[in-house]
Amino acid sequence: VGEGGATVDVPADNIRHQFEVNVVGPLLLTQGIAKQMVKRGSGRIVWVSSREGLNVNPFTGIYSASKHAIEAIAESMADELQEFNIEVATVNPGPFLTGFNDRMFQTWESWQDDPSERLYDYAKLAFPRAQFDPEPVYATLTAVAAGEVDTYRNLEPASMLEETKSLIMAPWDRKTKANLGKRPDKLQASFEMKPETPVSK
Repeated sequence: VGEGGATVDVPADNIRHQFEVNVVGPLLLTQGIAKQMVKRGSGRIVWVSSREGLNVNPFTGIYSASKHAIEAIAESMADELQEFNIEVATVNPGPFLTGFNDRMFQTWESWQDDPSERLYDYAKLAFPRAQFDPEPVYATLTAVAAGEVDTYRNLEPASMLEETKSLIMAPWDRKTKANLGKRPDKLQASFEMKPETPVSK
């Protein structure tokens, strides 16, 4: 599930739900399956992470945090299960036009909070990026699950690979006082983007 909203606005129950569904539930399920794989001496575990598990965007911080948690679990699990002949991989879908991203920016409608205390008016915001046709991620996920691909991390679309890597490095150079008092362009994009905007070809 994806919970949209500023990290300082999302209510506690919604934060807990995000982590229960995206982190706690999948991990508990995988624990039992992994131990069965250990007994038979082989297996393959594929974690469906996200590009948001590697980068962040405004208003997706709680969802992104859950996917960063999946990244930590998957990488640790890969080390822990290596000696038992169990493969571990991640698939990291970017912004695909499936409806998921746009629904994330509607979750505020169910919040049990005081709207007057919110930092932002979420009725004015949309997912801040154009979205890709989802076919490539389906093919990659199927190939990774079938063992036809043996790379640990599998990002789709591949066209976002270099941008993703550069954004992973960007915090090392970020200054805490840089651009204070100004709205970041990537945040402003949520005010300007229309829902379900496809990537232009």
